[in-house]
Amino acid sequence: MASSPALQAEPAAILACTISRDVQNFDLLIEDMEAELGENWGDLSFDDALSFLQQEEASDLEFVAIALDEEDEDRVSELSEIIKLARKKKVRALLIAEDVSPIALHQLLKLGAEEFVPYPLPDGALHDAIERMRHRAANPTSESGSISSGIDREGVVLPVHGIAGGTGSTTFAVNLAWELASMDVAEPPKVCLLDLDLQFGSASTYLDLPRREAVYELLQDMSSVDSDSFMQALLTFNEKLHVLTAPSEMLPLDLLEADDAKKLIELARRNFDYVVIDMPSSVVSWTEAVLSEAHVYFALMELDMRSAQNTLRMIRALKGEELPVEKLRYVLNRAPKSMDLSGKSRVKRMGESLDITIEVQIPDGGKQVTEAGDHGLPLSEVAAKNPVRKEIQKLAKSVHELNRAEAAAN
Repeated sequence: MASSPALQAEPAAILACTISRDVQNFDLLIEDMEAELGENWGDLSFDDALSFLQQEEASDLEFVAIALDEEDEDRVSELSEIIKLARKKKVRALLIAEDVSPIALHQLLKLGAEEFVPYPLPDGALHDAIERMRHRAANPTSESGSISSGIDREGVVLPVHGIAGGTGSTTFAVNLAWELASMDVAEPPKVCLLDLDLQFGSASTYLDLPRREAVYELLQDMSSVDSDSFMQALLTFNEKLHVLTAPSEMLPLDLLEADDAKKLIELARRNFDYVVIDMPSSVVSWTEAVLSEAHVYFALMELDMRSAQNTLRMIRALKGEELPVEKLRYVLNRAPKSMDLSGKSRVKRMGESLDITIEVQIPDGGKQVTEAGDHGLPLSEVAAKNPVRKEIQKLAKSVHELNRAEAAAN
């Protein structure tokens, strides 16, 4: 019997689109999109996406998944335009990236891409990202963490992780946060320091701030935390830097779960321009969540065998779980002086043996660094000419200038 028009199936409604140079390069993405949406999705090239997103029917899309690799980095301006057009149509954007530099990812995330998932896709990662976007779409009021200005920000997330004990990660985190908060006198950026070392966090000691019970109350019930309760849990140092101290009591590191850490970071991002996170030296269940939210993940190390071995373990662990190891930026503390040729040669050999680039080298600051921490003050307040302070100030300046340049370009 010939089929009549009444019996013919209507074409499936397109709820989402992948956008890529060639979607066949991302076969795992194809499988996951089919698992999530069945036949209710389509695929567009970069050129076709620019044309389609200017049409009225683009508003019917729920989201677009933009897939890119290192060959697409020279098309960042084109991808930026795609994200801008999607935002105008109120279509959410998800980034799927393989071997893409953190700077390019940061620029695209700043433009309004809501989620980032590394490729190859970890199990369930695409599903989780889609669910988070759907939750925000269904609960728009939960997205706008408000402060007195009412500005909805998208802060830069900068975790700091000591690869081994005593590498100076807290000193680095505290002083980086302070230098960022002091960067622009006319328009000082809003900076938040989160001390997430729940057992031995000492950011409060380094800034002479009290530890409050409100922090424990916040962390143990993250499901009910909103922007107001988050802001009330913070303390302010010298009217510039907002700090979430470690709890007053030693708590288990698994008090936080991955979703809790993501929510905490999201609240901080929407209220501040920069979010510096002092991480525990242990890798915990929510380290992956922080890494996924980070724009740059600073790994503090020293020129010794324990740091080299721990760095190698860290890299293997991240690669084994298919996590974005490219976000790590290695910082060598107590680095050799410029005239120490033997020491400089050891640094070079260490980088080559680990197949990493040590991008930041901080010299030994001597007793002044310890004394500043004991007095509860940043280095700039007690030893402005200390070489450690100068290097961290230089790094903070480069981070801020890059962020401003990207903001101006957009």
